[in-house]
Amino acid sequence: MLSPLRLLVFLLGLLAILPSTGAAAHPAPFSYVDLRPGEGSLEGGVTVHVVDLVHDLRIDESTNLLDRGVLDHQYSAIARLLLARLDLRDGNGARLTVKPLALAPVAGDDAVRLTFRAEGKPPAALSVEAHLFDYDPLHQTFVTIYEGNEVAQQMIFSAESRPQTYYAGSVAGVGAVLATFVPAGAHHVLIGPDHVLFILGLILMGGSLRRLTLIVTAFTLGHSVTLALAATGTFAPPAWLIEPLIALSIVVVGLDNLLRKKGERDLRALFAGLFGLIHGFGFAYVLREFGLPQAQLGWALAGFNIGVELGQLAIVVPVALALGWLRGRVPAVANRIAVGGSLAVIAAGVYWFVDRVRNLAG
Repeated sequence: MLSPLRLLVFLLGLLAILPSTGAAAHPAPFSYVDLRPGEGSLEGGVTVHVVDLVHDLRIDESTNLLDRGVLDHQYSAIARLLLARLDLRDGNGARLTVKPLALAPVAGDDAVRLTFRAEGKPPAALSVEAHLFDYDPLHQTFVTIYEGNEVAQQMIFSAESRPQTYYAGSVAGVGAVLATFVPAGAHHVLIGPDHVLFILGLILMGGSLRRLTLIVTAFTLGHSVTLALAATGTFAPPAWLIEPLIALSIVVVGLDNLLRKKGERDLRALFAGLFGLIHGFGFAYVLREFGLPQAQLGWALAGFNIGVELGQLAIVVPVALALGWLRGRVPAVANRIAVGGSLAVIAAGVYWFVDRVRNLAG
């Protein structure tokens, strides 16, 4: 029977051996890509472990890719393999033509590094997708993009990751950001029935131009604040909480339309501002799916907000004009539309609230 001292020595020796044995069998499942946009080209490098290369090249496990002669012999195969799995595209979706430059072992890391270049001025919006070794479900590829010597953006890709976009820190980059996020904001409002019904509910009862402008402005201020908070990670409540509250806000607006008596204070601007705070969190969930460019975060938020406002105006202006015209000529019809519309808004809001709470419970 081992004495406690001998047992301790044995365990310490085992712990010392295990990490090195595991590392020899398979290193940490990571690869690294660096991209450096320049004036007339995009240059970069891919650093990968030899264990991953041996597996996907389907060559003998005893092959020593760290040997210069062996590595040179496999140069073409390695370059084809890696560059085929690194997908770089411009803002129009056209894939960049990337050519290998050199391949060399990385001393002390059991890894090799392939350098490459894409000729021509780098695009202002660069889409990146890097799935290098999907045979390993734990494998991740870390992409770092530099502007000069400064890190401009970092990305992480796993087997399920979608493409991410880098926007250059230039006037052209700002333009590319706005060209992406302004339409995204407008599109989200126009295809989001809950946001559309909330806005319609606010304007069904009509009002002066000043009143309607105040309502829209209050909603804008509300959602802009929480959109920025959530998009920057400062404060972001979970979707399971926000989505039912958005539905509830629609119900409240519809009820206010029906229950507010003539001469009572118009609370629509207050509701627009308060509930705008909740809707802003909803907008942020969509915005995060685009992969926010950290170097151009302010422009991305501004562009998305501008798009949201354009989407709102596309709803508010024609509806307000139509209802105003009806109130001036056939007020009875306009009132019936307002009441019927409010009932529809309430019904939809109740349905969404119950459905979202039920999904939460399930």
